[in-house]
Amino acid sequence: MDRLLVMRSLVAVADTESFADAAEAVRTSASSVSRHITSLEKRLGVRLINRTARSVTLTENGARYTAFARRVLGEIEREERSLARAHTSLAGTLSVICPKWLGSLDLGDAIADFSVRHPDIEVRLALGGVQERPYAFLDDGFDVSFYTRPIRDSRMSPRRIATLPFVLCAAPAYLDARGRPREVHELAGHDCLTHDHEVYWRLAAGGGQQVHKISRSAFGTNSYLALQKAAVRGRGIALLPLRSAYEAVAAGELEVLFHGRERSLCAVHAAGAATPRRVGALLDFVGRWFEEHPAPGGGRPAPTG
Repeated sequence: MDRLLVMRSLVAVADTESFADAAEAVRTSASSVSRHITSLEKRLGVRLINRTARSVTLTENGARYTAFARRVLGEIEREERSLARAHTSLAGTLSVICPKWLGSLDLGDAIADFSVRHPDIEVRLALGGVQERPYAFLDDGFDVSFYTRPIRDSRMSPRRIATLPFVLCAAPAYLDARGRPREVHELAGHDCLTHDHEVYWRLAAGGGQQVHKISRSAFGTNSYLALQKAAVRGRGIALLPLRSAYEAVAAGELEVLFHGRERSLCAVHAAGAATPRRVGALLDFVGRWFEEHPAPGGGRPAPTG
């Protein structure tokens, strides 16, 4: 039998001194309340209530156990209220994880601005360490994970935040020495600089999308910032986030050869009936931040060279 229900029945009997009134208080029948008390007395091996035709009173043991039941029920109610407030308040800890390259670019700026806007929320942002399993971030104690790859898992609640444009770039000095590819197939004769074990590039060309398979990586790294440095120094051709590469393109340090396939920036958190308010506030804020800070050049700089 449910111990909490039995405790509630006992406390209700003590308060009302009536099985009928106690039944109304706990929304059950008087016979059910009587069974609850009888079951508890049998389990404890003591009498808790004296029943007469005119009155219902607590025994000494009954008064002692009733006081204990009040403490237990009161503690449960206080904790439930506390958890409900924490769920709906814009305060407390919010743990976020994202790939290093995302956090090192505009997403890190957006989350920093969110922290300034909501000083009562203690933000913990981890860069890197995002695992392949879609729900691994929950096991690691994180509330939100940002990513740019498809995740299909019923335990997750993904949300699209923004679109990230990419451009295929190289330094003018490299292109002067090796030639400027005008068609995707001409990339086969060039040094490719790759991010995180890339094996192909999807590029916009010829009014559609074409794929260049990378046969050999001349330089590889898990950092887009390092990849851009190698490209600026003339090591080869790299597919870079436009938000990262735009200033170098504008300064003439890089030339845009092709546009890459855009990637969706998404956030994921635990599925459930209700999203914690601070999680929802973060996702709303970051979504608005990217709307208010669009990719420079409208996201589509014309190929140069």
